[in-house]
This record gives sequence, C-alpha cells and structure tokens, in this order.
Amino acid sequence: MSHALLPFIVFALVASISPGPTNLLILAHGARQGLRASVAPILAACGAAAAIVLAVGLGLGELLVRHPLVQQAMSWAGVLWLSWLAVGMLRSAGEPLDQAGSSHFGVVGAASLQLVNPKVWLMAVAVIGVFAAPSLPVWQLALVFLLVALPCMALWAALGVGSARWLQTPGRLLWFNRALAGLLLISAWAAVLG
Repeated sequence: MSHALLPFIVFALVASISPGPTNLLILAHGARQGLRASVAPILAACGAAAAIVLAVGLGLGELLVRHPLVQQAMSWAGVLWLSWLAVGMLRSAGEPLDQAGSSHFGVVGAASLQLVNPKVWLMAVAVIGVFAAPSLPVWQLALVFLLVALPCMALWAALGVGSARWLQTPGRLLWFNRALAGLLLISAWAAVLG
C-alpha cells in the first residue's frame, strides 16, 4: 500500500461526506423517493465525480488551467443550474413527500451536475495536485475516490429517508425544503464568489 493512500482516503472521505450541492439534492431525493430510488442517482453522481478525477489526472486539468474562461463558464453554468434546482425546491416546498410527479433527481441529472459542480472540479484538481504519484496512479485515485464516495452519498440518502417520517407534517416539510434550497444556493454561489 502506498504511503499516500491513507491520507488520500481521509481526503476523499471529507470531500465526499461534507455538505455540497449533490449531497443536499440526494438528501432531498432520499426523503421524497426513498433509498432504493436513490441508488441510481448515487451511482451516477459518484461515477461521474470519479471520472472527473480521472480526466483531470489524464490532462484535462492542465487544459482548464490554460483556458480559464472555459473553467469560469463551467462554474457559472453550474451555479445557474443549481440555482434553478433550488428555485424548483422552493416551488415544491410544501408538496407532500409522496405526491405523484414530485421532483425526481435522476441518473442524467446526477451525473450532469458533477460536470458543472465547482466543488467537484476543485476537489479533482486538488486530488491530482496533491496525491497523484508514480506509487498512486490516477486510475487508482479515481477508483478509491469512487469507493469512498459511494457510502458517503448513500448516508445522505439514508438521512433523507430517516427524516421522511418527521417531514410528514406540512410545516416541517416546508421549512426543510426551504432550508435545503437555501443551503443549495449558498453552496453554489460560495464556490463562485468565494
């Protein structure tokens, strides 16, 4: 085992478990749709994040450094999309959890979100810059990140599932969704303005 693997696992754990746009959306999805329905978006989001780590390690990171306007455009696209999702959460804030047609954070949305999520790109650049080494190749970093991120994001979905019973009260649900929408906005805009 490489001497850099354990510090990388700790880094991946902190990066994956900390609140961010995807985790907040998975939390809301778990509360509305349940754990089983959250598995596919979790796999898609974690797989896409690991793919970004791999892509950055294979040279995409250097391309973004050379073209900061592309990086900035990606960041703004992510912020706008996350803001749109937050507004959608606010609009449906008072809808019952089991209402048919409630917002569904699916596989495509979860994977696409990673492509425009500033937190994921910053994390991927940090991973490659700090942990990539001959003893810890890029593909291994991406794989380990995936294996660490999956249970972390599943925990967020489980927290959503666990809160679903408490959220059956309309007032609690309203404030829960408002709080999640606010946190989503804060996390998205902080990445661009911070």
